[in-house]
Amino acid sequence: MRQAARLDRVPDIVVITGMSGSGRTQAMHVFEDMGYYCIDNLPPRLILDIANVVGINSGVGRHLAVTCDLRSQGLFDEMFDALRQLGEHELTVKLLFLDCSDEVLIRRYKETRRRHPVALPGESLESAIGREREQLSVVRDRADLVIDTSRMRPATLRNRIRRAFSELTDQQLLDVSVYSFGFKHGMPVEADLMIDVRFLPNPFYDPTMRTLTGNDDPVREFVLGNDVTKRFLTAWEGLLDVVMPGYIAEGKAQLSIAVGCTGGQHRSVVIANTTANYLQRQGYHVTLSHRDLALAEKGAAPRL
Repeated sequence: MRQAARLDRVPDIVVITGMSGSGRTQAMHVFEDMGYYCIDNLPPRLILDIANVVGINSGVGRHLAVTCDLRSQGLFDEMFDALRQLGEHELTVKLLFLDCSDEVLIRRYKETRRRHPVALPGESLESAIGREREQLSVVRDRADLVIDTSRMRPATLRNRIRRAFSELTDQQLLDVSVYSFGFKHGMPVEADLMIDVRFLPNPFYDPTMRTLTGNDDPVREFVLGNDVTKRFLTAWEGLLDVVMPGYIAEGKAQLSIAVGCTGGQHRSVVIANTTANYLQRQGYHVTLSHRDLALAEKGAAPRL
């Protein structure tokens, strides 16, 4: 979807409600990942006050997401009054209702052994769910978007919410960290993807480049000008073209890509830079760093 279309439809405020056990907390985590200012279980009458406090209507581009647990008729009336007041203050608001089948809700509560929040003393789980559904029917009818989570994986729910309420593209929603490292300084443990480029020709053996780094033109030209590197980059970028959309489809919010050579000074720096540039051209939000560049032992013989 085009950026302009996303901006037109992303509201200032999203109010999240729905059936207990349908995934409201999980939805709130998605909004947090998207940069929304989030408040859980907020009484509807306080939404406008909170919006003013955090500056939602100040033009800074910040959005607000709140969950409202509606368990009484009084709160229903309060909700609709709050929505009207927000409109009067020229704040755009969307009501997101999360639904789920009785069968799945019963299974979820039995698996977690939690008590249903609206259940009366001695009331069965089935009766409590049915009563809550009847109470919430008027709110469900007023919702701008209803998402049924009955057969929805967490990644699918994440993607559905992000595509409905984010002004960023799918690529921009994935926070990608690309960094170089040296194997002799220890392998990274946090990397989602790790590529070993020690098979590439090593500039270290050229005295004119030994004390330089992969950020210097002679080293960059030496590494990238090699036929082996050219074939590798074709395959590497092809792999990224396959796996990156897959990570997005799974709803991944952060991805770490580590590029390693012997000391983290020459080859890994060049390839990390090239990888970051390639992903940025594809529209991803990329952070680039070089973990061991300051630790490179200039003039020391590398470990092969």
